[in-house]
Amino acid sequence: MADITLISGSTLGGAEYVAEHLAEKLEDAGFSTETLHGPLLEDLPIDGIWLLITSTHGAGDLPDNLLPLYEELKEQQPNLANVRFGAIGIGSREYDTFCGAVEKVETELKSCGAQQIGETLKINILDHDIPEDPAELWLAEWKNLLKND
Repeated sequence: MADITLISGSTLGGAEYVAEHLAEKLEDAGFSTETLHGPLLEDLPIDGIWLLITSTHGAGDLPDNLLPLYEELKEQQPNLANVRFGAIGIGSREYDTFCGAVEKVETELKSCGAQQIGETLKINILDHDIPEDPAELWLAEWKNLLKND
C-alpha cells in the first residue's frame, strides 16, 4: 500500500496529537507512515500521499511551525503533480476565520498541482474536546478513498 506522510502544524500541540493518533491508525490498517511536525519543503517527498493536519490561531493564521512550509509553497511553486493529499483543520467556530490555516495551505498545494483526496475535515474544538475522535471517524472514510483511487 501507499506510504503516507503526515504533516502537522500546531501551536499548542493538538494537531500533533491528532497526527500521531492517525499515523497509528493508518499503520494498523497496513500503511507505512512518516509524521513530520512543521517540516520544510525539502523534508517532504514530491510524490505520494500527504495528510495535512493543522490548527488555526489568531485571525486565521498558520501555526508558527507550519508557516515556513506555507511560504516556501507560495514562493517556490514546486511541481506537486504527483502528490495526493487529505486535510484536517482544527479551530473554533467562534471566529469567522474558522480553520483558515488549513484553507490557506490547501490552496497553495492545489496551485502547485497536488490533487486533493476527499473533503477537508474541519473540527470545531467547541464541539469536540478530543479532536482525535472526529479525525478517526473521517480517516475511516478517507482510507477507503485511497483504496479506490
